[in-house]
Amino acid sequence: MINVIKPMHETSAVALGLFDGIHLGHQRVLAAAVQCRKDGLVPGAFTFNTETFPKKHGKAFEFLYDEEHKQRLLESMGVEAVYTGKFSDICEMDGESFCQSILKDMLNAKKVFCGSDFKFGKDAKWGFNELVIFGEQMGFDVTLVDAVCFDGIEVSSTRIRECLRAGKPEKAAKLMGRPYEISGEIVHGNAIGRTINFPTINQSFKSGQLVPAKGVYLSRVETPFGLYFGVTNIGTKPTVSKENIPLAETHILDFKGDLYGKYCTTKLLRFIRCEKKFENITALQRQISEDTETACRLAESI
Repeated sequence: MINVIKPMHETSAVALGLFDGIHLGHQRVLAAAVQCRKDGLVPGAFTFNTETFPKKHGKAFEFLYDEEHKQRLLESMGVEAVYTGKFSDICEMDGESFCQSILKDMLNAKKVFCGSDFKFGKDAKWGFNELVIFGEQMGFDVTLVDAVCFDGIEVSSTRIRECLRAGKPEKAAKLMGRPYEISGEIVHGNAIGRTINFPTINQSFKSGQLVPAKGVYLSRVETPFGLYFGVTNIGTKPTVSKENIPLAETHILDFKGDLYGKYCTTKLLRFIRCEKKFENITALQRQISEDTETACRLAESI
C-alpha cells in the first residue's frame, strides 16, 4: 500500500473517514472505493492519523487501534493508496481547500465515498452536501454510503468502545465484523509467568488508546508459527507490579517457542473474570490454573 506524500498520477476512488476500528460501517464505505478498481481507479482512502486526533464530540478521544494496526487493516481490505494526515495539519483548512489540496491535487480523486456523518474543514463545518458541490466544481463524483445497523442502531466506534469497556468482546466483534485485536511486537516483561509455569507474551497499549475492561479473557493469538488459543489478562498486574501501566499479557495454550520481537495479534473472544489482586504468588498461580481450565472449556465450544 502506498502512503501518499506527493500527488498521484493515477486517478483514484477515495473513501473518507477516521476509520478507527474499521467496523462494519467503515468496511462498507471502503468496499465501495475498492470496487472501483474494476473501473481502472486506484482504491484509496483519506483518514486522519488516529494517534493525533485530540477530541471527538468535545470529549477526549480514545482510539481503538494505533496507526500501524489501522494501516494493516486498510491494506487487507484492498486499499492501495492512503493519505494519512496529522489532525493539526488539516484542522485549520476550510472545506474548499481540503477538497482542492487533498482530494483533487494529492489523491487525484474521480470518485469519493463517505457516510452521512462525515464532516470536514475547520470546526467540521462542511458535510456531504458541500462535498457534492465541490466535487462538481473539481471533477469528482460523490456517493453517500448507507450506514450499517445492528439491533436497529447504527454501528459506530462509540458503541464498540462501550462494549469493550463493559467487558463484552462478543458484542464488539459483531459490530466490527471480527474480534477486537491487540497487535504489535512482543515486548519483554518481568518474566514472572515463567517462574510459575505460565509463560506469557506482553503487548502494550499506546498512550491515548482505549484499554478494554480489565480482567481475563479467552483469546486467539495469531503468531508467525500459527494460530493458538490463549488466556489474556488486561490490566496492571496488581499482585506483582506497582507501575499501574495497562498491558495485555497472554499465556498461549499448547505453544512453546520464542516470540520476542515478533509481530503477533491477540483477538479477544470471551470475558472470563474481572482483574483482582491476590494475597500471594501461590494464590495467583492457582487462579491462573483455573482460568486456563475455563478458557479450554470455552474454546471447545468455538
